[in-house]
Amino acid sequence: MTDLIAKTAIDRRLAEIVTPTIEGLGFELVRIRLMGGRTRVLQIMADRPEGGIEVDDCGLISTAVSAVLDVEDPIEDNYVLEVSSPGIDRPLTRLKDFDMWVDYEARVETTELIDGRRRFKGFLRGTEGSEILIEIEEGGEIVTIGLEFDWLSDAKLILTDDLIAEMLRQKKASGAFNEADFDEVQTTDSDDGDEDDTLDAPVTKH
Repeated sequence: MTDLIAKTAIDRRLAEIVTPTIEGLGFELVRIRLMGGRTRVLQIMADRPEGGIEVDDCGLISTAVSAVLDVEDPIEDNYVLEVSSPGIDRPLTRLKDFDMWVDYEARVETTELIDGRRRFKGFLRGTEGSEILIEIEEGGEIVTIGLEFDWLSDAKLILTDDLIAEMLRQKKASGAFNEADFDEVQTTDSDDGDEDDTLDAPVTKH
């Protein structure tokens, strides 16, 4: 079974390099993308296994990952390293994410057409084996369908009041609540899923 943490060959190579360092610090790699442009940008999203990563945590990861990348030197050109939280309407990149965020709304895309469509929007209903379950409206009826996780090309939570309330609850429960984090929430709706609306992004230039 694959995952959506890394898409391209270079992303997968970079994930192999940085994952041990990130996990060694007690965090998990959520997504990694090497973006093109005049100056390349290496975007890393990380989180705690139980959720609740903070700005200082991102800075810690950035410093440690930067040191590893300087040694391995997998990127030939100059680049900027950005380490951030997954954000509120976070990408869903691992099968376990669909159980963790059960009953919240999500937007899912598949690599191939499934019954004439590639995009599905609805409530997550967990997993069953290697399938993710999502409740959608089909022909005026509400149905729950199963999609093989390996079929997915992109998946992301949809920003709703319920999701914001749950994130606030988690922050308060962890004792890391900061009202400033929720003063302004910006969302994007990109087709390729590479834009994000993360809250924290320490930047390191290479």
